[in-house]
Amino acid sequence: MITSVQNEKVKQWHKLKKRKGRHKANAFLIEGIHLIEEALTSKWKVQELIVQNGVELPSWARETKVSIVADHVLQSITDTKTPQGMAAVVEINKPIWKPFKKLLLIDAVQDPGNLGTMVRTADAAGFDAVILGTGTVDLYNDKVIRSTQGSLFHLPIFHQSLEDVISNLINQSFDVWVSTLDEGAKEYTHLQVPDKIALVMGNEGAGISQEIIELANQKVHIPIYGQAESLNVSVAAGVLMYYLNN
Repeated sequence: MITSVQNEKVKQWHKLKKRKGRHKANAFLIEGIHLIEEALTSKWKVQELIVQNGVELPSWARETKVSIVADHVLQSITDTKTPQGMAAVVEINKPIWKPFKKLLLIDAVQDPGNLGTMVRTADAAGFDAVILGTGTVDLYNDKVIRSTQGSLFHLPIFHQSLEDVISNLINQSFDVWVSTLDEGAKEYTHLQVPDKIALVMGNEGAGISQEIIELANQKVHIPIYGQAESLNVSVAAGVLMYYLNN
C-alpha cells in the first residue's frame, strides 16, 4: 500500500493534473466508479486503477493493474470532495476518422463545464464526432471530464485547425452552420436539415472567429423571446443539435 504523497508513483500521478504532464505521458486521470466503468466498457486502455485502502474492487475491474493507496494519498490526486474511493490512469485514445455525417465543431470555448456539456449533448443527440479547434479548453481537464459524464469515451474527439477542417468538409459536400448573431443569420427553424452537417459553436464571450464565419456556408441564430441577451453556448448547442437530428 502507498502511504506517502512523496512516493514516486504518486508524483507521476500529480503530473497528470496538468495539461503539460498529460501531453507528455499521453494519459489522464479520471475519478469515480462510473467514469472508470465507462472507460473500460468503451475499450479505452485503463493503465492503472488507484484504489483507496478498504474499498472493494468491482468485478468488472479485476483484470486491471491496481495500486492500493491510503485515504490522504487518493485525496491528494483527486479534485472532488468524495472521489468514491477510486481513480484511474487512462491512456489518451487516438480517434479514427470515418465517413461521418453529423459533426460538432468547437471554436475556443474556455469553460470546462460548457465543453463537457456539449460533448455529452453531442453524444445524446446522435452526433458522430466532435472537433476541438485552437484555443479550446483541454478535453482532459478534470472538470471537462466530469461534465461529459463518460461521453468522451463514446465519441471520437479530434483536435484540429477548424479553418482547415471546414474547407475540407465543404469539399465533401457538408453544410457548415455557424451559430452567430451576425447580420444575415437565419433562424434555425427556417432551414432544412441537411444530410451532412457540421455545426460550429464559439467562444462564450467573443463568439466564433470572423475567419471561420466567412468560411461557413450558413449563418444561423436562435431567437430570444424574453429579455435575456443570449443563451449559454452549451444550451444553444443542445437546441441546434437536437434540431439537426430531426
